[in-house]
Amino acid sequence: MMNFILFDNPNRNDLLPLTFTRPVADIRVGVLTIREKWEKYLGAKTSTLTEDYLSVKYPVIKGKQNILINASICPNKKLASLIQKLKPNQALVHDDYLIAIHLNENDIYNLESAENIEDIETDVPHLKMDHLWDIFVKNGEAIQEDFLLLTKDRKSAKVSATNTLINPDNIFIEKGARLECAIINATDGPVYIGENAEIMEGATIRGPFALCEHSVVKMGAKIYGATTVGPFSKVGGELSNSVIFGYSNKAHDGFLGNSVIGEWCNIGADSNNSNLKNNYAEVKLWNYPEKKFLNTHLQFLGLIMGDHSKCGINTMFNTGTVVGVNVNIYGHGFQRNFIPSFSWGGSSAGMSTFEINKALEIAERVYERRDKVFDATEQNILKSIFKITREYRYL
Repeated sequence: MMNFILFDNPNRNDLLPLTFTRPVADIRVGVLTIREKWEKYLGAKTSTLTEDYLSVKYPVIKGKQNILINASICPNKKLASLIQKLKPNQALVHDDYLIAIHLNENDIYNLESAENIEDIETDVPHLKMDHLWDIFVKNGEAIQEDFLLLTKDRKSAKVSATNTLINPDNIFIEKGARLECAIINATDGPVYIGENAEIMEGATIRGPFALCEHSVVKMGAKIYGATTVGPFSKVGGELSNSVIFGYSNKAHDGFLGNSVIGEWCNIGADSNNSNLKNNYAEVKLWNYPEKKFLNTHLQFLGLIMGDHSKCGINTMFNTGTVVGVNVNIYGHGFQRNFIPSFSWGGSSAGMSTFEINKALEIAERVYERRDKVFDATEQNILKSIFKITREYRYL
């Protein structure tokens, strides 16, 4: 049986801070993570070739024959079929980048130096995550593809007559989901509601939209597509074209738009982000490899927040803000456009270092609330990130 390995592509660092805490494969876009997509299309489990400090949690599993797949690429049926047909020392490529390569066990760590490789060019269209903003910009298309994958030849669960469903054939509800007195409009894109998810009374939702398992849309929420709420999350207020990876809350009033929020985050009540500059100019965003703000050529771009970060009530985020891992933000006025990992404070209160022992203590409490164990592996990942990101706290 063929062994499949998802490898972090060379531009992994352009996806920081989200990839500080996970391989590229575990980015959520659409309904599923990239890994979950590949495993469904391939009908096989995958492992990961990633950074050393992440490899304890995400170990690579080697076989005698392996197909290594660029984890920044989202699969589809045609692409998966081409990859499964690769013979030893054949590579599937598109333009100037590698999609997948078939290698023996000894060559796994030598992708660049592997010899006698036959390149097979493909023009099969596919989604690729090269930049942070690709996650929300391409989310609508990703929801559509995942919706078809997950619902093919299946029937949606029935819902209460108290709900108003517009274009119901484009709405799929998994078993155990609860909806009452909600308005769901799937005219502009599909709506997927996961197992044991809940949409409370008065919520108004436009597709494309995905609510993953055990997540909650609170009363009176207003959600515009293309938005994904990952598993075990709570959302309220107003959301537009945003992706929440999972285990995070934006449970109260306030606006979140054109944004990506990692895991274990909390957005305080009445917090808002700007997603459009007053002069309608293109938005610049902090880039870790370049250590400066780069033009995204986008007019709409909101907040990027790394895992374990939180903000107090009434926090205001500027257009195009990047918040690192394990940041605690509070204070009045607009926050800086780049807040380094393990920072504590805000624009008005001043910033200090969020010391690692205190950060670990809080993370353990947060995990306990979700009946999960913040074990030594998770602790060591945060300790590594604390060291890696030290230089940014002094910029």
